[in-house]
Amino acid sequence: MTHLNAEVLAAASTPAAEPITSAGHGQLALAVLLGIAVLVLLITRFKLHAFLSLTIGTLVLGAVAGAPLDKVISSFSAGLGSTVAGVGVLIALGAILGKLLADSGGADQIVDTILAKASNRAMPWAMVLIAGIIGLPLFFEVGIVLLIPVVLLVAKRGGYSLMRIGIPALAGLSVMHGLVPPHPGPLAAIDSVDANLGVTLALGVLIAVPTAIIAGPVFARYADRWVDVTPPEGLIPERPSEQLDRRPGFAVTVGTVLLPVVLMLIKALVDIVIDDPENTVQRVADVVGNPMMALLAAVLVGLFTLGGAAGFARDRLASTVESSLGPIAGMLLIVGAGGGFKQTLIDSGVGQMILDISQDWNISALLLGWLIAVGIRLATGSATVATISAAGLVAPLAADMSTSHVALLVLAIGAGSLFLSHVNDAGFWLVKEYFGMSVGQTLRTWSVMECVISVVSLVFILLLSLII
Repeated sequence: MTHLNAEVLAAASTPAAEPITSAGHGQLALAVLLGIAVLVLLITRFKLHAFLSLTIGTLVLGAVAGAPLDKVISSFSAGLGSTVAGVGVLIALGAILGKLLADSGGADQIVDTILAKASNRAMPWAMVLIAGIIGLPLFFEVGIVLLIPVVLLVAKRGGYSLMRIGIPALAGLSVMHGLVPPHPGPLAAIDSVDANLGVTLALGVLIAVPTAIIAGPVFARYADRWVDVTPPEGLIPERPSEQLDRRPGFAVTVGTVLLPVVLMLIKALVDIVIDDPENTVQRVADVVGNPMMALLAAVLVGLFTLGGAAGFARDRLASTVESSLGPIAGMLLIVGAGGGFKQTLIDSGVGQMILDISQDWNISALLLGWLIAVGIRLATGSATVATISAAGLVAPLAADMSTSHVALLVLAIGAGSLFLSHVNDAGFWLVKEYFGMSVGQTLRTWSVMECVISVVSLVFILLLSLII
Protein backbone atom coordinates (compact mmCIF):
# COMPACT_ATOMS: atom_id res chain seq x y z
CA MET A 1 0.00 0.00 0.00
CA THR A 2 1.56 3.30 -1.05
CA HIS A 3 -1.03 5.94 -0.28
CA LEU A 4 -0.38 8.69 2.23
CA ASN A 5 -2.61 7.18 4.90
CA ALA A 6 -1.91 3.57 4.00
CA GLU A 7 -2.73 1.96 7.31
CA VAL A 8 -5.98 3.88 7.72
CA LEU A 9 -7.12 3.11 4.19
CA ALA A 10 -6.20 -0.53 4.47
CA ALA A 11 -8.19 -0.81 7.67
CA ALA A 12 -11.16 0.90 6.07
CA SER A 13 -11.06 -1.45 3.10
CA THR A 14 -10.59 -4.65 5.09
CA PRO A 15 -13.58 -7.01 5.09
CA ALA A 16 -15.64 -6.93 8.26
CA ALA A 17 -14.77 -9.54 10.90
CA GLU A 18 -18.40 -10.65 10.83
CA PRO A 19 -20.55 -10.30 7.70
CA ILE A 20 -23.46 -7.87 8.04
CA THR A 21 -25.81 -10.64 6.91
CA SER A 22 -26.13 -14.37 7.60
CA ALA A 23 -27.39 -15.15 4.09
CA GLY A 24 -26.15 -18.29 2.39
CA HIS A 25 -24.26 -18.45 -0.89
CA GLY A 26 -27.42 -18.78 -2.95
CA GLN A 27 -29.05 -15.70 -1.45
CA LEU A 28 -25.82 -13.72 -1.73
CA ALA A 29 -25.43 -14.68 -5.37
CA LEU A 30 -29.01 -13.56 -6.03
CA ALA A 31 -28.32 -10.30 -4.19
CA VAL A 32 -25.26 -9.62 -6.35
CA LEU A 33 -27.13 -10.38 -9.58
CA LEU A 34 -30.10 -8.20 -8.64
CA GLY A 35 -27.91 -5.39 -7.33
CA ILE A 36 -25.88 -5.31 -10.56
CA ALA A 37 -29.05 -5.72 -12.66
CA VAL A 38 -30.62 -2.68 -11.00
CA LEU A 39 -27.38 -0.77 -11.49
CA VAL A 40 -27.31 -1.68 -15.19
CA LEU A 41 -30.99 -0.88 -15.69
CA LEU A 42 -30.72 2.52 -14.06
CA ILE A 43 -27.60 3.50 -16.05
CA THR A 44 -28.59 2.12 -19.44
CA ARG A 45 -32.37 2.25 -19.55
CA PHE A 46 -33.23 5.20 -17.35
CA LYS A 47 -29.98 7.15 -17.96
CA LEU A 48 -29.64 7.83 -14.24
CA HIS A 49 -26.30 9.25 -13.12
CA ALA A 50 -23.84 6.52 -12.14
CA PHE A 51 -23.47 7.95 -8.62
CA LEU A 52 -27.19 7.63 -7.91
CA SER A 53 -27.35 4.27 -9.68
CA LEU A 54 -24.52 2.86 -7.57
CA THR A 55 -26.14 4.15 -4.39
CA ILE A 56 -29.51 2.59 -5.21
CA GLY A 57 -27.87 -0.62 -6.43
CA THR A 58 -26.06 -0.91 -3.11
CA LEU A 59 -29.33 -0.59 -1.16
CA VAL A 60 -30.96 -3.26 -3.34
CA LEU A 61 -27.95 -5.53 -2.85
CA GLY A 62 -28.13 -5.16 0.92
CA ALA A 63 -31.90 -5.62 1.06
CA VAL A 64 -31.90 -8.83 -0.99
CA ALA A 65 -28.98 -10.16 1.06
CA GLY A 66 -31.06 -9.61 4.21
CA ALA A 67 -28.67 -7.11 5.78
CA PRO A 68 -29.98 -4.44 8.21
CA LEU A 69 -30.34 -1.12 6.40
CA ASP A 70 -28.24 0.80 8.91
CA LYS A 71 -25.32 -1.60 8.41
CA VAL A 72 -25.66 -1.35 4.63
CA ILE A 73 -25.49 2.44 4.88
CA SER A 74 -22.47 2.21 7.20
CA SER A 75 -20.64 -0.14 4.80
CA PHE A 76 -21.44 2.08 1.82
CA SER A 77 -20.30 5.23 3.64
CA ALA A 78 -17.08 3.59 4.86
CA GLY A 79 -16.24 2.33 1.38
CA LEU A 80 -17.02 5.69 -0.21
CA GLY A 81 -14.90 7.54 2.33
CA SER A 82 -11.89 5.25 2.11
CA THR A 83 -11.94 5.26 -1.69
CA VAL A 84 -12.17 9.03 -1.99
CA ALA A 85 -9.46 9.39 0.67
CA GLY A 86 -7.24 7.03 -1.30
CA VAL A 87 -7.70 8.36 -4.82
CA GLY A 88 -9.55 11.68 -4.56
CA VAL A 89 -6.49 13.86 -4.04
CA LEU A 90 -4.65 12.02 -6.79
CA ILE A 91 -7.49 12.56 -9.24
CA ALA A 92 -7.55 16.28 -8.37
CA LEU A 93 -3.79 16.66 -8.82
CA GLY A 94 -3.92 14.77 -12.11
CA ALA A 95 -6.67 17.10 -13.33
CA ILE A 96 -4.61 20.18 -12.45
CA LEU A 97 -1.56 18.82 -14.26
CA GLY A 98 -3.64 17.96 -17.30
CA LYS A 99 -5.18 21.44 -17.38
CA LEU A 100 -1.75 23.08 -17.13
CA LEU A 101 -0.55 20.87 -19.96
CA ALA A 102 -3.44 21.88 -22.21
CA ASP A 103 -3.70 25.61 -21.41
CA SER A 104 0.03 26.32 -21.55
CA GLY A 105 0.40 24.88 -25.04
CA GLY A 106 2.57 22.07 -23.72
CA ALA A 107 0.32 19.44 -25.29
CA ASP A 108 0.52 21.25 -28.64
CA GLN A 109 4.31 21.37 -28.29
CA ILE A 110 4.52 17.61 -27.79
CA VAL A 111 2.21 16.95 -30.73
CA ASP A 112 3.87 19.41 -33.12
CA THR A 113 7.40 18.24 -32.31
CA ILE A 114 6.72 14.55 -32.83
CA LEU A 115 4.67 15.08 -35.99
CA ALA A 116 7.36 17.29 -37.50
CA LYS A 117 9.83 14.42 -37.20
CA ALA A 118 7.49 11.62 -38.34
CA SER A 119 7.45 10.32 -41.90
CA ASN A 120 4.34 9.06 -43.67
CA ARG A 121 4.95 5.43 -42.67
CA ALA A 122 5.88 6.41 -39.12
CA MET A 123 2.78 8.53 -38.55
CA PRO A 124 0.67 5.75 -36.88
CA TRP A 125 3.58 5.05 -34.53
CA ALA A 126 3.93 8.76 -33.80
CA MET A 127 0.25 8.97 -32.91
CA VAL A 128 0.38 6.06 -30.45
CA LEU A 129 3.48 7.63 -28.88
CA ILE A 130 1.76 11.01 -28.55
CA ALA A 131 -1.34 9.40 -27.03
CA GLY A 132 0.75 7.40 -24.59
CA ILE A 133 2.62 10.47 -23.36
CA ILE A 134 -0.43 12.71 -23.23
CA GLY A 135 -2.52 9.94 -21.68
CA LEU A 136 -0.31 9.53 -18.61
CA PRO A 137 -1.75 12.45 -16.59
CA LEU A 138 -5.09 12.91 -18.39
CA PHE A 139 -8.45 11.24 -17.95
CA PHE A 140 -9.54 9.23 -20.98
CA GLU A 141 -12.34 11.62 -21.95
CA VAL A 142 -10.01 14.63 -21.63
CA GLY A 143 -7.41 12.86 -23.74
CA ILE A 144 -9.95 12.18 -26.48
CA VAL A 145 -11.14 15.79 -26.53
CA LEU A 146 -7.51 16.94 -26.68
CA LEU A 147 -6.17 14.48 -29.25
CA ILE A 148 -9.02 13.74 -31.65
CA PRO A 149 -9.11 17.29 -33.05
CA VAL A 150 -5.38 16.92 -33.71
CA VAL A 151 -6.01 13.59 -35.44
CA LEU A 152 -8.66 15.19 -37.64
CA LEU A 153 -6.33 18.07 -38.53
CA VAL A 154 -3.47 15.75 -39.40
CA ALA A 155 -5.75 13.53 -41.48
CA LYS A 156 -7.07 16.47 -43.50
CA ARG A 157 -3.89 18.48 -43.97
CA GLY A 158 -1.59 15.52 -44.51
CA GLY A 159 -3.97 13.40 -46.56
CA TYR A 160 -3.77 10.49 -44.12
CA SER A 161 -6.38 7.79 -43.60
CA LEU A 162 -8.38 8.62 -40.50
CA MET A 163 -8.34 5.02 -39.27
CA ARG A 164 -4.59 4.58 -39.76
CA ILE A 165 -3.74 7.43 -37.41
CA GLY A 166 -6.91 7.64 -35.32
CA ILE A 167 -6.94 4.06 -34.02
CA PRO A 168 -3.34 4.28 -32.70
CA ALA A 169 -4.21 7.49 -30.83
CA LEU A 170 -7.29 5.88 -29.29
CA ALA A 171 -5.33 2.75 -28.39
CA GLY A 172 -2.62 4.74 -26.62
CA LEU A 173 -5.19 6.60 -24.54
CA SER A 174 -7.28 3.54 -23.72
CA VAL A 175 -4.33 1.37 -22.66
CA MET A 176 -3.08 4.08 -20.31
CA HIS A 177 -6.57 4.53 -18.87
CA GLY A 178 -7.07 0.84 -18.09
CA LEU A 179 -3.61 -0.34 -17.07
CA VAL A 180 -1.44 2.50 -15.79
CA PRO A 181 -1.85 4.45 -12.53
CA PRO A 182 -2.54 7.24 -11.63
CA HIS A 183 -5.76 6.76 -13.60
CA PRO A 184 -8.80 6.31 -11.32
CA GLY A 185 -9.64 2.69 -12.21
CA PRO A 186 -6.20 1.19 -11.53
CA LEU A 187 -5.80 3.33 -8.40
CA ALA A 188 -9.12 2.14 -7.00
CA ALA A 189 -8.24 -1.50 -7.75
CA ILE A 190 -4.86 -1.04 -6.04
CA ASP A 191 -6.69 0.21 -2.96
CA SER A 192 -9.12 -2.70 -3.01
CA VAL A 193 -6.58 -5.53 -3.24
CA ASP A 194 -3.81 -3.77 -1.29
CA ALA A 195 -1.37 -3.87 -4.20
CA ASN A 196 1.99 -2.10 -4.38
CA LEU A 197 1.50 0.92 -6.62
CA GLY A 198 5.12 1.10 -7.81
CA VAL A 199 5.20 -2.55 -8.86
CA THR A 200 1.79 -2.22 -10.52
CA LEU A 201 2.95 0.87 -12.37
CA ALA A 202 6.14 -0.81 -13.61
CA LEU A 203 4.34 -3.96 -14.77
CA GLY A 204 1.51 -1.86 -16.23
CA VAL A 205 3.92 0.12 -18.41
CA LEU A 206 5.69 -3.10 -19.41
CA ILE A 207 2.39 -4.59 -20.63
CA ALA A 208 0.95 -1.35 -22.00
CA VAL A 209 3.73 -0.78 -24.56
CA PRO A 210 3.34 -3.97 -26.65
CA THR A 211 -0.44 -3.93 -26.16
CA ALA A 212 -0.70 -0.38 -27.53
CA ILE A 213 1.45 -1.36 -30.52
CA ILE A 214 -0.71 -4.37 -31.40
CA ALA A 215 -4.04 -2.62 -30.79
CA GLY A 216 -2.81 0.62 -32.37
CA PRO A 217 -0.60 0.68 -35.48
CA VAL A 218 -0.99 -3.06 -36.21
CA PHE A 219 -4.77 -3.28 -35.80
CA ALA A 220 -5.20 0.06 -37.61
CA ARG A 221 -4.17 -1.62 -40.88
CA TYR A 222 -7.21 -3.89 -40.70
CA ALA A 223 -9.58 -1.20 -39.41
CA ASP A 224 -8.59 0.94 -42.38
CA ARG A 225 -9.74 -1.83 -44.74
CA TRP A 226 -13.04 -2.32 -42.93
CA VAL A 227 -14.05 1.33 -42.59
CA ASP A 228 -13.25 4.28 -44.84
CA VAL A 229 -14.52 7.57 -43.46
CA THR A 230 -13.85 11.20 -44.19
CA PRO A 231 -13.36 13.54 -41.22
CA PRO A 232 -16.54 15.58 -40.70
CA GLU A 233 -15.84 19.14 -41.80
CA GLY A 234 -17.84 20.69 -38.98
CA LEU A 235 -15.67 19.03 -36.32
CA ILE A 236 -12.24 19.78 -37.79
CA PRO A 237 -10.89 22.55 -35.55
CA GLU A 238 -9.08 25.61 -36.77
CA ARG A 239 -6.11 27.03 -34.98
CA PRO A 240 -7.18 29.97 -32.82
CA SER A 241 -6.28 33.37 -34.27
CA GLU A 242 -4.69 34.43 -31.00
CA GLN A 243 -1.76 32.26 -30.05
CA LEU A 244 0.25 32.32 -26.85
CA ASP A 245 3.34 34.51 -27.11
CA ARG A 246 5.43 31.53 -26.06
CA ARG A 247 4.94 27.99 -24.87
CA PRO A 248 7.04 25.43 -22.96
CA GLY A 249 9.70 23.43 -24.77
CA PHE A 250 9.29 19.82 -25.77
CA ALA A 251 11.87 18.32 -23.41
CA VAL A 252 10.65 20.33 -20.41
CA THR A 253 7.02 19.43 -21.10
CA VAL A 254 7.73 15.71 -21.44
CA GLY A 255 9.91 15.82 -18.33
CA THR A 256 7.11 17.43 -16.32
CA VAL A 257 4.56 14.85 -17.51
CA LEU A 258 6.85 11.93 -16.71
CA LEU A 259 8.07 13.28 -13.34
CA PRO A 260 5.45 11.51 -11.15
CA VAL A 261 5.97 8.24 -13.02
CA VAL A 262 9.74 8.46 -12.52
CA LEU A 263 9.40 9.24 -8.81
CA MET A 264 7.04 6.31 -8.25
CA LEU A 265 9.30 3.94 -10.18
CA ILE A 266 12.32 5.08 -8.12
CA LYS A 267 10.42 4.25 -4.95
CA ALA A 268 9.55 0.81 -6.28
CA LEU A 269 13.17 0.09 -7.20
CA VAL A 270 14.49 1.30 -3.83
CA ASP A 271 11.94 -0.88 -2.00
CA ILE A 272 13.12 -3.91 -3.98
CA VAL A 273 16.87 -3.25 -3.69
CA ILE A 274 17.06 -2.09 -0.05
CA ASP A 275 13.94 -3.65 1.48
CA ASP A 276 14.56 -2.08 4.90
CA PRO A 277 11.79 0.22 6.21
CA GLU A 278 14.25 1.80 8.68
CA ASN A 279 16.81 2.69 6.00
CA THR A 280 17.06 6.46 5.46
CA VAL A 281 17.27 6.20 1.69
CA GLN A 282 14.18 4.01 1.54
CA ARG A 283 12.27 6.31 3.89
CA VAL A 284 13.07 9.30 1.67
CA ALA A 285 12.10 7.32 -1.43
CA ASP A 286 8.85 6.27 0.25
CA VAL A 287 7.97 9.95 0.75
CA VAL A 288 8.95 11.36 -2.64
CA GLY A 289 7.58 8.29 -4.43
CA ASN A 290 4.26 8.40 -2.65
CA PRO A 291 1.63 8.96 -5.38
CA MET A 292 0.27 12.10 -3.77
CA MET A 293 3.71 13.59 -3.26
CA ALA A 294 4.84 12.61 -6.77
CA LEU A 295 1.82 14.21 -8.41
CA LEU A 296 2.03 17.25 -6.14
CA ALA A 297 5.68 17.67 -7.13
CA ALA A 298 4.72 17.48 -10.81
CA VAL A 299 1.99 20.09 -10.34
CA LEU A 300 4.30 22.48 -8.49
CA VAL A 301 7.01 22.00 -11.11
CA GLY A 302 4.39 22.41 -13.85
CA LEU A 303 3.34 25.80 -12.48
CA PHE A 304 6.81 27.02 -13.49
CA THR A 305 7.80 24.77 -16.41
CA LEU A 306 4.38 24.92 -18.10
CA GLY A 307 2.47 27.93 -16.78
CA GLY A 308 5.52 30.10 -16.23
CA ALA A 309 6.99 29.19 -19.61
CA ALA A 310 3.72 30.24 -21.27
CA GLY A 311 3.87 33.61 -19.53
CA PHE A 312 0.96 32.97 -17.18
CA ALA A 313 0.62 35.55 -14.41
CA ARG A 314 -0.46 34.53 -10.91
CA ASP A 315 -4.13 35.24 -11.65
CA ARG A 316 -4.02 33.11 -14.80
CA LEU A 317 -2.38 30.22 -12.95
CA ALA A 318 -5.00 30.46 -10.21
CA SER A 319 -7.86 30.40 -12.71
CA THR A 320 -6.30 27.43 -14.53
CA VAL A 321 -6.08 25.43 -11.31
CA GLU A 322 -9.60 26.42 -10.25
CA SER A 323 -11.17 25.54 -13.61
CA SER A 324 -9.53 22.10 -13.56
CA LEU A 325 -11.30 20.97 -10.39
CA GLY A 326 -14.96 21.52 -11.29
CA PRO A 327 -15.23 18.86 -14.02
CA ILE A 328 -13.88 16.10 -11.76
CA ALA A 329 -16.64 16.41 -9.15
CA GLY A 330 -18.79 13.83 -10.93
CA MET A 331 -15.81 11.49 -11.35
CA LEU A 332 -15.02 11.65 -7.62
CA LEU A 333 -18.62 10.85 -6.70
CA ILE A 334 -18.77 7.91 -9.12
CA VAL A 335 -15.46 6.50 -7.94
CA GLY A 336 -16.48 6.97 -4.30
CA ALA A 337 -19.88 5.34 -4.81
CA GLY A 338 -18.16 2.47 -6.61
CA GLY A 339 -16.00 2.04 -3.53
CA GLY A 340 -19.14 2.03 -1.38
CA PHE A 341 -20.73 -0.63 -3.57
CA LYS A 342 -17.53 -2.66 -3.37
CA GLN A 343 -17.32 -2.40 0.43
CA THR A 344 -20.94 -3.50 0.78
CA LEU A 345 -20.16 -6.54 -1.35
CA ILE A 346 -17.26 -7.40 0.94
CA ASP A 347 -19.08 -6.73 4.21
CA SER A 348 -22.04 -8.82 3.05
CA GLY A 349 -19.71 -11.78 2.66
CA VAL A 350 -19.78 -11.83 -1.15
CA GLY A 351 -16.00 -11.64 -1.35
CA GLN A 352 -15.65 -14.63 0.96
CA MET A 353 -18.31 -16.45 -1.06
CA ILE A 354 -16.26 -15.92 -4.24
CA LEU A 355 -13.21 -17.20 -2.39
CA ASP A 356 -15.04 -20.31 -1.13
CA ILE A 357 -16.52 -21.12 -4.53
CA SER A 358 -13.35 -20.40 -6.51
CA GLN A 359 -11.35 -22.83 -4.40
CA ASP A 360 -13.11 -25.63 -6.25
CA TRP A 361 -12.58 -24.04 -9.68
CA ASN A 362 -9.70 -24.94 -11.91
CA ILE A 363 -9.27 -21.32 -12.97
CA SER A 364 -6.57 -18.74 -12.43
CA ALA A 365 -7.40 -15.89 -10.05
CA LEU A 366 -6.09 -13.54 -12.77
CA LEU A 367 -8.50 -14.97 -15.31
CA LEU A 368 -11.35 -14.85 -12.78
CA GLY A 369 -10.72 -11.16 -12.12
CA TRP A 370 -10.64 -10.47 -15.86
CA LEU A 371 -13.91 -12.35 -16.48
CA ILE A 372 -15.77 -10.55 -13.69
CA ALA A 373 -14.57 -7.17 -14.95
CA VAL A 374 -15.62 -8.10 -18.51
CA GLY A 375 -19.12 -8.95 -17.35
CA ILE A 376 -19.60 -5.72 -15.41
CA ARG A 377 -18.07 -3.67 -18.25
CA LEU A 378 -20.44 -5.20 -20.79
CA ALA A 379 -23.39 -4.57 -18.49
CA THR A 380 -22.68 -1.02 -17.28
CA GLY A 381 -20.45 0.46 -19.99
CA SER A 382 -18.18 1.97 -17.32
CA ALA A 383 -14.57 0.83 -17.10
CA THR A 384 -14.20 2.49 -13.71
CA VAL A 385 -17.31 0.82 -12.24
CA ALA A 386 -16.15 -2.53 -13.67
CA THR A 387 -12.69 -2.16 -12.17
CA ILE A 388 -13.88 -1.12 -8.71
CA SER A 389 -16.62 -3.75 -8.50
CA ALA A 390 -14.47 -6.60 -9.80
CA ALA A 391 -11.63 -5.65 -7.46
CA GLY A 392 -14.01 -5.81 -4.51
CA LEU A 393 -15.22 -9.26 -5.50
CA VAL A 394 -11.78 -10.84 -5.95
CA ALA A 395 -9.97 -8.94 -3.18
CA PRO A 396 -9.91 -12.01 -0.84
CA LEU A 397 -8.02 -13.96 -3.51
CA ALA A 398 -5.10 -11.55 -3.20
CA ALA A 399 -4.42 -12.39 0.45
CA ASP A 400 -1.98 -15.22 -0.27
CA MET A 401 -0.50 -13.82 -3.48
CA SER A 402 3.01 -12.44 -3.93
CA THR A 403 3.49 -8.71 -4.47
CA SER A 404 4.02 -9.11 -8.20
CA HIS A 405 0.98 -11.35 -8.65
CA VAL A 406 -1.26 -8.95 -6.72
CA ALA A 407 -0.10 -6.25 -9.15
CA LEU A 408 -0.91 -8.56 -12.07
CA LEU A 409 -4.37 -9.14 -10.56
CA VAL A 410 -4.97 -5.38 -10.68
CA LEU A 411 -3.85 -5.31 -14.31
CA ALA A 412 -6.04 -8.30 -15.22
CA ILE A 413 -9.05 -6.50 -13.76
CA GLY A 414 -8.08 -3.33 -15.62
CA ALA A 415 -7.74 -5.30 -18.86
CA GLY A 416 -11.20 -6.81 -18.42
CA SER A 417 -12.70 -3.39 -17.75
CA LEU A 418 -11.77 -2.27 -21.28
CA PHE A 419 -13.50 -5.12 -23.13
CA LEU A 420 -16.02 -4.22 -25.88
CA SER A 421 -17.08 -0.61 -25.45
CA HIS A 422 -20.53 -0.33 -27.00
CA VAL A 423 -23.67 1.78 -26.94
CA ASN A 424 -23.87 2.08 -23.14
CA ASP A 425 -20.42 3.72 -23.00
CA ALA A 426 -20.07 7.50 -23.38
CA GLY A 427 -16.69 7.00 -25.03
CA PHE A 428 -18.37 5.02 -27.81
CA TRP A 429 -20.53 7.98 -28.79
CA LEU A 430 -17.70 10.45 -28.41
CA VAL A 431 -15.55 8.52 -30.88
CA LYS A 432 -18.50 7.97 -33.22
CA GLU A 433 -19.34 11.66 -33.44
CA TYR A 434 -15.76 12.92 -33.72
CA PHE A 435 -14.94 10.46 -36.52
CA GLY A 436 -18.27 10.86 -38.27
CA MET A 437 -18.96 7.10 -38.23
CA SER A 438 -22.18 5.12 -38.07
CA VAL A 439 -22.93 2.84 -35.13
CA GLY A 440 -21.90 -0.18 -37.19
CA GLN A 441 -18.61 1.41 -38.24
CA THR A 442 -17.84 2.38 -34.66
CA LEU A 443 -18.49 -1.20 -33.51
CA ARG A 444 -16.15 -2.58 -36.21
CA THR A 445 -13.32 -0.21 -35.28
CA TRP A 446 -13.41 1.30 -31.80
CA SER A 447 -15.27 -1.59 -30.14
CA VAL A 448 -13.07 -4.25 -31.73
CA MET A 449 -9.97 -2.26 -30.79
CA GLU A 450 -11.08 -2.30 -27.14
CA CYS A 451 -11.49 -6.08 -27.33
CA VAL A 452 -8.00 -6.41 -28.81
CA ILE A 453 -6.54 -4.33 -25.96
CA SER A 454 -8.36 -6.40 -23.34
CA VAL A 455 -7.43 -9.82 -24.72
CA VAL A 456 -3.84 -9.00 -25.73
CA SER A 457 -3.04 -7.44 -22.36
CA LEU A 458 -4.54 -10.47 -20.59
CA VAL A 459 -2.28 -12.76 -22.62
CA PHE A 460 0.79 -10.73 -21.59
CA ILE A 461 -0.38 -10.72 -17.96
CA LEU A 462 -0.79 -14.51 -17.91
CA LEU A 463 2.62 -14.97 -19.54
CA LEU A 464 4.24 -12.69 -16.97
CA SER A 465 2.58 -14.63 -14.15
CA LEU A 466 4.49 -17.72 -15.29
CA ILE A 467 7.81 -15.88 -15.18
CA ILE A 468 7.75 -13.67 -12.07
